[in-house]
Amino acid sequence: MKVLKELLYSNDHEWVKVDGDKAYIGITDFAQSSLGDVVFIELPEVDAELSKDDVFGAIESVKAASDMNIPVSGKVVEVNEGLVDDPAAVNEDPYGNWMIAVELSDKGELEGLMNAEQYEELCSKEA
Repeated sequence: MKVLKELLYSNDHEWVKVDGDKAYIGITDFAQSSLGDVVFIELPEVDAELSKDDVFGAIESVKAASDMNIPVSGKVVEVNEGLVDDPAAVNEDPYGNWMIAVELSDKGELEGLMNAEQYEELCSKEA
């Protein structure tokens, strides 16, 4: 299982990469390996306003379907349309294939996320 030190993580296995007032969000390596082969991804529209823990999309694999919850509040400014066309790309490179980018509305929410070490500990308990 791969965990990147420079990212933040949620209890729901999403990662967050902060770039100024923008945050890129995707699913972790642990999440994609738990799901198995991803066959479908549904993402929100640009300009959607989302609050922390709102469902921002759905991901389906050959084994399961899951909602994805946003770990921070913000307005969607970009959507990775490439994943809609090629959902399996998230299996190949979960950290290189972000799902959405949001303009953060409350940077304080970042403090509630885990660092890499805390996330690794969570995964070891769930494995």
